[in-house]
Amino acid sequence: MKRLLIVVDMQKDFVDGALGFEGAESIIPGIAGRISEYLDAGDEVVYTLDTHQDNYMYTMEGKNLPVPHCIKGSEGHNLVDELSDLLSGCRAFEKPTFGSMELGNYINSNRDLYSSIELCGLVSNICVVSNTVIAKAAAPEAEIIVDPALTKGMDQAMTDAALDVMRSIHVKVL
Repeated sequence: MKRLLIVVDMQKDFVDGALGFEGAESIIPGIAGRISEYLDAGDEVVYTLDTHQDNYMYTMEGKNLPVPHCIKGSEGHNLVDELSDLLSGCRAFEKPTFGSMELGNYINSNRDLYSSIELCGLVSNICVVSNTVIAKAAAPEAEIIVDPALTKGMDQAMTDAALDVMRSIHVKVL
């Protein structure tokens, strides 16, 4: 069995773009190290890309979060430079909203391969928690892991609440 690392939405718009926030850049070195650790061990690494279209403001998310971001083809949609080369050979999952059903289906179809699934990235209380729940549902016998040092949110209280929710569904929060 092998481990799976899921790097969630480490895109420019969440670090220093439209929805960038103070401290988001601080997790990049740790995530780069974790990616290298997994790849060096022969484990699998995948990543998600928050992906919106020009009609974003007319979507349900756009009506509730009226800040255009991660528009496909824009600079903000790209991975942060520090992770781009590391993730270049890894599978990407573009997702139109917080959680990725495509990622969930992929995990489910390969769930017997994984002893553990670790998630890291941005934003902890939105996309990280959403994809963590999907991973838990898709591979209920795998150990699901989140390291608080490798995820951030715009508000620490919301990050702490998301981590508490993850603990409550038996996610191992390091």
